Amino acid sequence: MSHPFHSDSDQKRDRHLLLGAGGIAIFGSICLLVGNIVGSMVVPNHDWVADTVSDLAAGKYEIIQDVALYGYAAALIACALGAAHFHAHTLRWNGGILSLAILAASVIVIGARNEYGDQDSDGIVIHVYLVYVLGVFFTALFVLMAQGMAAVDKSFAYISYACAMLWGAGAPIFFVLPTNIDGAFERGLGVVTMVWVCSFGWMLITVARRADART
Repeated sequence: MSHPFHSDSDQKRDRHLLLGAGGIAIFGSICLLVGNIVGSMVVPNHDWVADTVSDLAAGKYEIIQDVALYGYAAALIACALGAAHFHAHTLRWNGGILSLAILAASVIVIGARNEYGDQDSDGIVIHVYLVYVLGVFFTALFVLMAQGMAAVDKSFAYISYACAMLWGAGAPIFFVLPTNIDGAFERGLGVVTMVWVCSFGWMLITVARRADART
């Protein structure tokens, strides 16, 4: 894999971009986690086992979960920017970057539409289709990026493949679960994606630190 750093001036710029992207990826994931915890405590009569995250993103306290979703979308965008900058020069890596962009756009629309959790049926309700998009493209992301991540450290690839297996097996199950437990299962799937995003963010930071060590 060719290295993305070309000159002293480029090294400084690239290190800062990768460090920033990695930091935003991790911070955005934390925002999603904290937003879900706070929302679950604040929203009246919310049952985190039976009620899905969607139920937190509509109603009086929707801003809590919406901000958390926007933070996570920023994390996905940061991963896409970092991946485009630190490029593995393969079709698989390109597919991973495209997957990140599609996932980020989907999360933004989910947060903005507010058509879930409140029994909204006016107009075109696209939430269910966006959930399918998340299912497909997170699976693709985890598989496509693993090989390129291994070029930095094999442990990153192991994490990516593990996330692919957990998500690939768990996502179809979610759609057939009884509604009295699907909330907890959905949160488990969300944790899988956060683990990957944090891992990818740390990989970008690792690349930047290695560049620092060379200077």
